[in-house]
Parts: sequence; structure tokens; C-alpha cells
Amino acid sequence: MALAQIVYASMTGNTEEIADIVANKLEELGLEVRNDECTTIESEEILDADLIIVATYTYSYGEDGELPDEIVDFYTDLADMDLTGKVYGVCGSGDTFYEEFCKSVDEFDLMLSSRGAKKGAESVKVDLAAEEEDIAHLEEFAEQLVAALD
Repeated sequence: MALAQIVYASMTGNTEEIADIVANKLEELGLEVRNDECTTIESEEILDADLIIVATYTYSYGEDGELPDEIVDFYTDLADMDLTGKVYGVCGSGDTFYEEFCKSVDEFDLMLSSRGAKKGAESVKVDLAAEEEDIAHLEEFAEQLVAALD
């Protein structure tokens, strides 16, 4: 059975909900899923997984889109990892009010790709909380990630 590791950062609960939606769909599709908040996991634990998913929000202050403080260490640790043979996906929440909408999602996408992992699905960006249409996109995201494992 394939193992999916979800690592998330959530300030308001929106991104945790996004991670839960993806986790539930992956389990429904037959994967073993570990869903961990980024400060409760050792970065190297992702190396055990076949599928790596990062769910993050973008901290926006003024016009800047910043990685959340709590996920910076995990992001930095990725730079030293060889993720060849892994499939990845990135999703998260942001606020379209700000110029840099979901910039953290894009940064993780670039980092994971640069470490040799294969992108299994296009990133999903949610404006604030997941609505019905977002949930459908997240479930499709999960389906595409599973299909990319084959």
C-alpha cells in the first residue's frame, strides 16, 4: 500500500481543513495517509512516503507573501533532500485581497521539483476557506496524485 505524507501549516484552521479534505480522499482511494502539522514532524520522515503533499497558507502583510514562520525550517530542510522517485503535490490557502496570492504554494512547488520529485497534479489554491467548488478541486487533486503514482 502506498504511503502519502501530508505536511501542513495552518493559522486559522483553513489550511488544516484543506489537508483533511485531501487526506480523506486519499484514504478513500486506498492509500495509507499520515497528516501532520509541520512542527510535529521531523523533515526526514517524508522520505518514507511515496507521495508528499504540502498544504500551506501564505502569510500576507502589506504586499508581501511570506512562508509561515512555523514551516520555514521544513522548507529549508527540503533543500538538502534527494526526493527522486517521489510524487508531490502542493495546495493551500491565501487571500486574493493581497497581490501575492498563495505565493507559499508556488515556493514549495519549485522547491520540491528542484529536489527531483515528480509533480503529480497542478497546485490547488483556495481563497480563505474551502467552499464546495474548492472541495471538488481538492478531491480531483488527490485523484490525480494517486494516478501519478502508477
